[in-house]
Amino acid sequence: MNKSILLFAMTSLLGAAAHADDPAPPPFTGNINVTTSYKFRGQDQSGTPGSIKPAVQGGFDYTSNGFYLGNWNSNIGWLNSVSPSANIEMDFYGGYRGEIVKDLGYDVGILEYAYPGARVANTTEIYGALSYGIASLKYSHTVSKDYFNLGAGTYSGRNTGYLDLSANYELVKSLTLNSHFGYTRYSSDLRNNVGVPNYYDYKVGVTYDLGSGFSLAGAVVGANKKDYYGDINKARFIATLSKSM
Repeated sequence: MNKSILLFAMTSLLGAAAHADDPAPPPFTGNINVTTSYKFRGQDQSGTPGSIKPAVQGGFDYTSNGFYLGNWNSNIGWLNSVSPSANIEMDFYGGYRGEIVKDLGYDVGILEYAYPGARVANTTEIYGALSYGIASLKYSHTVSKDYFNLGAGTYSGRNTGYLDLSANYELVKSLTLNSHFGYTRYSSDLRNNVGVPNYYDYKVGVTYDLGSGFSLAGAVVGANKKDYYGDINKARFIATLSKSM
């Protein structure tokens, strides 16, 4: 569910190396990666609740004149309690990105998290982001009726919000420091009736550009409120090998 930090780091690396006379990037790009564990907003996704399991992920993007469309997919495990056949997450998104003034960029769009076999968990968010230099600030707002089925068809997850502050700094050539802080604020219906508490998540790690589109990343990822959510919020070291195409 959350690939924005990796994509932002890759974009920063490519942007730093680009020259004015470089050819325009192709409209179609793809990506694939293998990771030791998949966390979304600090919570385990690829294994059963509280466990870890490797994940294979990938997708593609089409970009033209600032507009973009894309798809990203991953195996998951947490939905097995909802439906035994639900083991795939498919994200579909589209939007527009541009520059307000030099070095100050923006990005607005819509994202659908889809779960074949467990459509009750489908969630739609709209988002807006600003980026300047090495940093970006993004806000995502749930517009679907529920938020990943936390309301179980009874309580509304609409208006749940997520704030994402990320920064990626190139320490030395090919090695980038990645940092992220996120905050999930649930809808009042979920907080008051389901009892889920708001929480923050974090990530600190590095990405090494191996060349030819390959990169290797390592990071510690986790979240607070472990006393309520359990081991799904436990801090873990995650290693990821990626290939962009």
